[in-house]
Amino acid sequence: MGAGHAHKLYRHGHSPVHALPPHCKLAAVLCFVVVVVSTPREAVWAFALYAALLAAVAALAGISPWFLLKRLVIEVPFVAFALLMPFVVPGARTELLGVSVSVPGLWGAWNVLAKGTLGVAASVILASTTELRSLLLGLQRLRLPPLLVQIASFMIRYGDVITDELRRMSIARRSRGFEASGVRHWGVLAKTAGALFIRSYERGERVHLAMVSRGYTGTMPVIDEVTASRAQWAYAGALPLTALAVCLLGWTV
Repeated sequence: MGAGHAHKLYRHGHSPVHALPPHCKLAAVLCFVVVVVSTPREAVWAFALYAALLAAVAALAGISPWFLLKRLVIEVPFVAFALLMPFVVPGARTELLGVSVSVPGLWGAWNVLAKGTLGVAASVILASTTELRSLLLGLQRLRLPPLLVQIASFMIRYGDVITDELRRMSIARRSRGFEASGVRHWGVLAKTAGALFIRSYERGERVHLAMVSRGYTGTMPVIDEVTASRAQWAYAGALPLTALAVCLLGWTV
C-alpha cells in the first residue's frame, strides 16, 4: 500500500498497545463499543468502570489525559443535542437546579453522553496508537470488502493531494494581492473550487493510467502480511471481555 502515512491523531510510541497488530485493535474497539452500547443506561457505575478501563489503556499507551480531552471536542454536536433532551422529551417532570426538566429526557441525555463519549474515546485511543496504513491493513485482514479498503486508501491519499493543491492556489491568490473579505469575492472562490475540481479530476486520470500501465487490475497487492499470535489476541481481548463482564453485571444487579 505504499509508504507509511501518518495522521495528526497518531502518537509515535513503543508501548504494548502500539505493538499490537491493527486488526486485533480494531476488533477490540468494535467489541468494546458494542458492549458499551448494550449496557443499560441505569447502570451508572458500569460506565464509570468503562471509563476507568479506557484510562488504563490510555496510560499504558502513553497518551496524556489532556491530549485525549482535546480530541473529545469532536463530540460537541452530540453534547448540544443531549443537553436539549431534558427540555423537549415528554414525560414525568422533576426539578433540577430550579428548572423543570423531563425525567426520561435526563436519562436519554445521560445515555447519549456516556455512550458517545466512551465510543469516541476508544476511537481516539485506536487512532493515536495506529498509523493509517496499518488501519487499512487491519481492515483488509478482517476481510472487509477489498473495494471498500481501496476506496478508503485512495480517499486518504487524495485528501492530502487536494489539500496541498488548494494551499498552492491560495498562496498564488495572495501573492497577487487577493484577500477574500466579502460577498463580492465569492465569484473568485467559486472559480477556485471549479479549477480545483478539474485539476483533481485530471490528476486522478493520470494516476489511474499510471497504475494500469504497471499492471493494476482492480486489486492492490498485499506487501505486508499482518499476523497475530494467540497471545496478542488475548491481550487485545482483555478490554472487551472485561467490559462484557461489567455489562452482564449491569443487567443482573
